[in-house]
Amino acid sequence: MRTLLIAILIFPLLDACHRNSTLSADPETYYAEIDTWHNERLARLKAMNGWLNLAGLYWLQEGKNTFGSDSSNTIIFPAKAPAFIGILELKGDSVYLRTTEVPVLLNDKPAVSARLADDASGKPDIMTVDHLAWNIIKRGTKYGIRLRDYNSMLANRLDHVPCYETNQKWRITADFKPFAEPEKQKVQTVIGMEVENIIPGELVFRINGKKMKLLPIASEDGWSLVFGDMTNGFETYPAGRFMDIGKPDENNKVLIDFNKSYNPPCSFTPFATCQLPHPDNILRVKIEAGEKSVHINLHN
Repeated sequence: MRTLLIAILIFPLLDACHRNSTLSADPETYYAEIDTWHNERLARLKAMNGWLNLAGLYWLQEGKNTFGSDSSNTIIFPAKAPAFIGILELKGDSVYLRTTEVPVLLNDKPAVSARLADDASGKPDIMTVDHLAWNIIKRGTKYGIRLRDYNSMLANRLDHVPCYETNQKWRITADFKPFAEPEKQKVQTVIGMEVENIIPGELVFRINGKKMKLLPIASEDGWSLVFGDMTNGFETYPAGRFMDIGKPDENNKVLIDFNKSYNPPCSFTPFATCQLPHPDNILRVKIEAGEKSVHINLHN
């Protein structure tokens, strides 16, 4: 989501990742790069449009869906919300807002009724009442409400994300082997739905002398990886981790920096819809780099 911005002072994370003294080739520059990456990562998590303030995920039924904190509503918001906020009407592939006397803001302006843009549009409409905000999300053919609480205790109290020691051995150059035509790949999400990825080819590399392979996901925002490894369920999140990567260079080389592996949104909140690693992206090795599991549950 890119519609809300917040200015955040980024403070250094003390001991965010204990440094490995055996790194090669300009290690101080690399340490600083990884430290900065972790600082910015935490700031994004804690931002108004980050993952730590999610407070609800509700799926819309076809037709009229009343919403608010009263138990008679079709969709029941947390107790801190007004009893009857309005109606969200789902008609095919369109969602319409109908408000009551509660002063709802739509993109920071007073709202009465409107057709709503969902997150698939790239610029979803944001509705707010006091410190609660929500927007419409689209997953497959389903439409839902993603609710945020800007007073989230989790966003206020999480001060770091555990991670492994930074080590340049996990900064690996892979060979990109393009497919004749990009392939479509279906994978499961944590909510039991399927998503379809575009796979442009495969990344081939070695770890400890053993040949490994990962399938990158291509999208308008760039390339990424969703992968699992033998640390999952022990030191790292059971459902795998994510990584952002660059596109191949002129020699079809791609840098894979496992030190920048990060937890999916569903590791922080039950209200995310993140996808799971495809079976072909489960590495039969321990990737002891990047973020570890976050053992915290402060949503209320």
